[in-house]
Amino acid sequence: MNNSWNKLIYKGWAPIYDKFFNVGPFSKARDSLFKEIHFRPGDRVLFVGVGTGADIERLPFDQLEITAIDYSEDMLQKAKDKFRNTSITFLKMDAQQLEFADASFDYVIGSLILSVVPDSKKAFREMVRVCRREGLVVVFDKFAEPGKGLSIGKKTLRHVIKLLGTDIGVSFDDINSTERARVELIADEGVMFGNMYRRILLEKVC
Repeated sequence: MNNSWNKLIYKGWAPIYDKFFNVGPFSKARDSLFKEIHFRPGDRVLFVGVGTGADIERLPFDQLEITAIDYSEDMLQKAKDKFRNTSITFLKMDAQQLEFADASFDYVIGSLILSVVPDSKKAFREMVRVCRREGLVVVFDKFAEPGKGLSIGKKTLRHVIKLLGTDIGVSFDDINSTERARVELIADEGVMFGNMYRRILLEKVC
C-alpha cells in the first residue's frame, strides 16, 4: 500500500463508506470505543484518519476542542459535511507526518488507520508524540491475533484485501515495539469478529 493508491481507493469508498463501516457490528464496536472515557469540556482531541467522521458522532463534540485529519480529501469532505456548523478543525494531513507540536492533545484517536497507512509504526509514533503526558491514545483497528500467525487462507486473502486499501495482517505488538517505554497499556480487548478488531487504550507516561 502507498499513499497514492490509498488516495484513489478512498475516493471510491467515500460515498458508500458509512453504509459498510458505520452499521451493524461496526456501529456497535464504535459505540464501545469511548466507554469509561470521561471527556472534560475543553479537552483537546485529535482524530487521526477521521474518515467520514463516524467516531466524532459518539462523543460530546460540541464541548471539546477537536482537530480531525485525513489524507483523503473525499473522506475528509464527508466529515466536513456532517459537522458543517461546528467548531471542529478539519485538515488534510498525512498520519505518518503530523504537523503538530509535541504534546498538543489530551486525546489522540486512531480508528481503522494503522491498518491502512504505508508505515504503521511511523504513524503510531506520531500519535504518541503529539499526545501530552498522562494523555490517552485510543486505537480501534484490525490486527493479527497476538502470538498467532496468519492462517494460509488469511495470508492469501491479505494480498487481495490490500488492494482495497487495508491490511489484515498488521501486528499491534510490532507497531508498539518502539513506543513501550513511552506508553502504558490500559486496555486491549476484542470488540468485533473475536479478537480481530480490537479496542486499545494507552496512557502516555513520558
